[in-house]
Amino acid sequence: MADYSERSRSAYNEKADGYDNSREGQFTRRIHQSLLPLMDWQSDQSILDVACGTGSLLAAMNTRKQIRGFGIDISERMIELAKMRNPGMEFHVAGCEKLPYPDASMDAITVCAAYHHFSDVGAFAKEAGRVLKPGGVIYLADMYVPSLIKILVNPFVPLLFKGGDVRFYSPKEILRNFARHGFSEADVKTTGTLQIVTMRKNGRNNISNAYY
Repeated sequence: MADYSERSRSAYNEKADGYDNSREGQFTRRIHQSLLPLMDWQSDQSILDVACGTGSLLAAMNTRKQIRGFGIDISERMIELAKMRNPGMEFHVAGCEKLPYPDASMDAITVCAAYHHFSDVGAFAKEAGRVLKPGGVIYLADMYVPSLIKILVNPFVPLLFKGGDVRFYSPKEILRNFARHGFSEADVKTTGTLQIVTMRKNGRNNISNAYY
C-alpha cells in the first residue's frame, strides 16, 4: 500500500510542472469536459476534489458558479500549483484513505482519473461517506476497461504502469464498494474509455435533484 502511494507521489511530483500540457493532462481535461455538464452544484457549496492535481477542475467549476473549493493530492508539487491557480481555496497534501476534513462538511466530492491509483478503495469510500453531508454526492470519473480486458490486464497493472496504478474497476465494483458505506441512488454513464459513476450519500438531500 505504501509502495503504491510513494510511486504515485514520486511520479506526479516529476510530472507536475508540465502536466496540464502533457498527453495525460489533456486526457484529464477531456474527462473534466465530459463530467461538468453532468454535475449539479450551487454557489457557495463546499466541493472536495480528491487527487486534485493542479486544481483545474475546481477552477472550471468556480468560473461557472463560485464554490468553496477544497483539494487533496499526494503530490506536494501538484498542491503547490493548485494553490497558485486557486488562491481562495484550501488544499492539503494527503492520501485518499484519511481525508483531513470534519464529518459532514462537504456537499460534493469529485474524483477524476485517479480511482485506479487508490490502494485502499474501501477506506476511501468510508471516508467519503464520513465527510459528505447527508444527501451529498460523489462524482467518480475514471477509465473504463471492458470486462475481459480488465480480467487479463489487472494482474499486471502495477508492472505495466509505473505511476502507482493499482487496478481497473468496473462500474458494478465501484457501486458495490460505495453501497457498503451508505451510498445509493446511483447513476452510471459509460462512453468509450470513460465511465462516470454518480452516487448519493443516504440521508436528506442537500444538493438539487436536477441531475437525476
